[in-house]
Amino acid sequence: MGVAVVGVGLIGERRARVAASHPRTRVVVLADADAGRAARLASEFGCEHTTRWEEAVRRNDVDVVVVATPNILLAPVGLAALRAGKHVLCEKPMAVRAGEAERMVDAAHRARLVLKVGYNLRHHPAIAKAHELFSRGAVGEPLIVRACYGHGGRPGYEKEWRGDPALSGGGELIDQGVPLIDLSRWFLGDFSDVRGLVTTSFWKRAPVEDNVFAVLSAARGRVAHLHASWTQWRNRFRFELFGTGGYLIAGGLGGSYGPESLVLGIRNPTKPPPRERSWAFPEGDDSWRGEWREFIGAIRTRREPHASGRDGLQVLRVVEALYRSSRDGRAVDIGRSTGHTGGRHEKRG
Repeated sequence: MGVAVVGVGLIGERRARVAASHPRTRVVVLADADAGRAARLASEFGCEHTTRWEEAVRRNDVDVVVVATPNILLAPVGLAALRAGKHVLCEKPMAVRAGEAERMVDAAHRARLVLKVGYNLRHHPAIAKAHELFSRGAVGEPLIVRACYGHGGRPGYEKEWRGDPALSGGGELIDQGVPLIDLSRWFLGDFSDVRGLVTTSFWKRAPVEDNVFAVLSAARGRVAHLHASWTQWRNRFRFELFGTGGYLIAGGLGGSYGPESLVLGIRNPTKPPPRERSWAFPEGDDSWRGEWREFIGAIRTRREPHASGRDGLQVLRVVEALYRSSRDGRAVDIGRSTGHTGGRHEKRG
């Protein structure tokens, strides 16, 4: 299958390298507003390059489009690719409005195309192992998720595109908050009621928030408590699931986030503390390759992928409800939640 990669920054280049290394895909064209950057990478892959993404997604020799642009372009590029008959892997958050994501889902459904959102944390070994154990009933019925995700905020971070609401469509909620929402929903199911607070504590780019605090309620009393931050000053990831029979704690993502690990605790109701078993994953981050393999497998078998477009849409509905909750200072019923997904849309009403 021929692949077009639209946006060849850090993530787009990573996606291109993974696609080029897979036996069933080849990179045909790279598209980026920075012609020099696209040309340098294209010379390495022996493929074509362009500054016009519209041309790339319409090519007859392209079967799959990877969208790795700033947030504001994710939905326009992804929707154009789907309408051109291409399968799409779109980086998170997929769109800056739930309505845009819904149009992408509808387009994929009508054309019987595969639409996947780039929530690669699902493919990290600790998270994947945790979900495998959870699915086998290792910790009983799920009760609570507690999770945090953030980074130190490198010098000049506020000057990058994520700090520009015209490009990002929001701040830390739509950046590192969305993968926490996706993981929590993967374990707990759909959320019905959300409470949130977004703040601009340090990186003075309001209305782009640098911290988000969220409490999400699901069926049967299940609750997720999440914090995503640009002000931790050191990269950190931790995901904890507590069930009726024990707990799962995944920490680290490798590299600057620290060694990846997983702890399974089995509750002993008669003789605490719990019995624990732990796993270490020193081999590094292979989530990008695992995610690509799963995507290509979904295309070949015409099945719904993990982190599908529908999953991405549900995450964005939670995002919209959280922004509304923070703005109005109250809980929001997600079934009735509509509106903007970030500071960029606040002034538009």
